Amino acid sequence: MQAIRTEALTKAFDGHPAVDHLTLAVEEGELFGLVGPDGAGKTTTVRLLTAIMEPTSGDAWVAGRHCVREAEPIKDVIGYMSQQFGLYTDLTVMENIHFYADIYGLPRHGRAEKIDRLLAFSNLTPFKKRLANNLSGGMKQKLGLACALIHTPKILFLDEPTNGVDPVSRRDFWRILYQLLREGVTIFVATAYLDEAERCSRVALIHKGRLQSVGTPDEIKRLMRASILQVRAAEPRRAAALLRAGLEAESVSLFGDRIHVVTRDPGGATVRIQALLAQEGLPAPEIRPVAPELEDVFISALAEGEGDRRHALS
Repeated sequence: MQAIRTEALTKAFDGHPAVDHLTLAVEEGELFGLVGPDGAGKTTTVRLLTAIMEPTSGDAWVAGRHCVREAEPIKDVIGYMSQQFGLYTDLTVMENIHFYADIYGLPRHGRAEKIDRLLAFSNLTPFKKRLANNLSGGMKQKLGLACALIHTPKILFLDEPTNGVDPVSRRDFWRILYQLLREGVTIFVATAYLDEAERCSRVALIHKGRLQSVGTPDEIKRLMRASILQVRAAEPRRAAALLRAGLEAESVSLFGDRIHVVTRDPGGATVRIQALLAQEGLPAPEIRPVAPELEDVFISALAEGEGDRRHALS
């Protein structure tokens, strides 16, 4: 059964579409990632699906309810964690959770047991008396998640939940999400982190409000028609800048100390890479073909054209 469905969902501001005819479906129990750069339309999409905002045109259904005509019932079955989750910094961890429990009308009977389980679940039990203002960024995110889960939602919407959080806290946060999946919660996460997108069962790539591709991470990678050459060279930043200038027809990206060159002519590109770097006195680079990463596919999709390249995989 579909937990989320949209048909030509559109939201425009001053005549400029932030979400442009978005059509997709998310199955129950799925971890679905909406992936795109800043300004891609991720937050607007989440606000449309959580019935915070009405679309300009098109339709959306969440848990079988229409996001405009049945907006209030939707709010009873979803959890929503925005980029700036509304924690009250002058309240303790426990006081914040009780506040959200009151908002959702959670009865007092059985509430303590549920809160204890959420605190243990998110590893916040030792900090339950600490003011939210004194929590680390990672703990604030966990508290925000606990508040969003207090009423046992069927579907959880997360808008860039780990933005600005350290790598260890990001890993812990995703461990919690996997536990929720095992309990049957459907999770819709908007993220700009491509490594997080790899963790999703399916992803949708979005750019300037338009859907670029939908599928599992492996399916998305197989959409890439070009080849990837991985280049290891001395002074990788300088080498990448030289290749960007000299390989105008190719896409060049820097990943730490590795350079990825997207090309439809790997043999010719290899010769040109060697010549360009040798010309600038850089030692002979190590060049080899590699399988594309999700980030390669996304960068390539943005470079190839924004509106013409649409793929829908089932």
